[in-house]
Amino acid sequence: MDNRLQMLTTWVSQFPGFENAEAIPVSGDASFRSYFRVRKTDTNGSENSFIVMDSPPELEDCRPFVQIGQHWLASGIMVPNIIEADLAHGFLLLEDFGDRLMLGQLTPDTVDSLYQNALDELLLIQQVPAHPDYPLPAYDAALLNREMSLFRDWLLESYLGLELDNIEKSMLDTTFALLRESALAQPEVTVHRDYHSRNLLVREHTSRPGVIDFQDAVTGPMTYDVVSLLKDCYIQWPEERVYDWLEAFRKQSLDAGLHRADCDTFRQWFELMGMQRHLKAAGIFARLAMRDGKRRYLDDIPRTLGYLLTASKHQPALRHFHDWLATVAVPKAEELIGPLPAQEYTL
Repeated sequence: MDNRLQMLTTWVSQFPGFENAEAIPVSGDASFRSYFRVRKTDTNGSENSFIVMDSPPELEDCRPFVQIGQHWLASGIMVPNIIEADLAHGFLLLEDFGDRLMLGQLTPDTVDSLYQNALDELLLIQQVPAHPDYPLPAYDAALLNREMSLFRDWLLESYLGLELDNIEKSMLDTTFALLRESALAQPEVTVHRDYHSRNLLVREHTSRPGVIDFQDAVTGPMTYDVVSLLKDCYIQWPEERVYDWLEAFRKQSLDAGLHRADCDTFRQWFELMGMQRHLKAAGIFARLAMRDGKRRYLDDIPRTLGYLLTASKHQPALRHFHDWLATVAVPKAEELIGPLPAQEYTL
């Protein structure tokens, strides 16, 4: 047993009912956090399961998770209750939402209802008021730029080995600037920032999904989370259905007073926001493979590039980026990683 696991087990065992608890690994994620399931024995002999999050403080500060989680729970969002916390060592004992990630439950027969449930929950998240003592960071120009630079630094140059000339660098800068300004022009809401099918859990006895991995929440563009869900990096749906779901959400959020955009404006926000997110995601996937040894994320890069290729095709202002992506970056990625996926599901 490694030192962190020993510390975690000792910490949990001090609480009533957990004296003999065994920490069973559940999963890790794209961060440095790890998760374990433990069981508590009640005085009547019944058992209930809980999750222990191990967030090494020198690598992952768990205080934002606690601050945001407590505030969102109090605001009615379906996030796990924090039972116990040791912030100094980075240990949290959490309510257990189970193992049914939405990704594994999505089929052509279930997607409409599961996405509607997720969009209903998202609308609530977007309306969570700022905490007076812990305001969320702004999704500002600097953060948007840092995220998009991951595409150039980690995917293009580090993983694909492309040597960009000055014309290509200028073209990328122009693309990034257009996407940045579109994002900053949108109405601002509370943004989860990673709202997709691997961070939503389908739970028994309720239609509301459990929401996890919210510690990086910010205040920012209102289409960011909806594009994370509907143009998911891990599963892809026909474009016409994506637009149907998007229009339904536009009307919901319009009725809630979050914006005043018509269908075309909202879709344009969505398309450009999706490009910003997929640039970021493709770079992160390459970084996870190269820096952290998590090579399974390479398999998701072709899908993100496919989203970028499709979205840029419909943007006249991004014609040069689209042509370069189609003739330079995508062929190199297909050579080193694999082909862009065909449509994975039809409805």
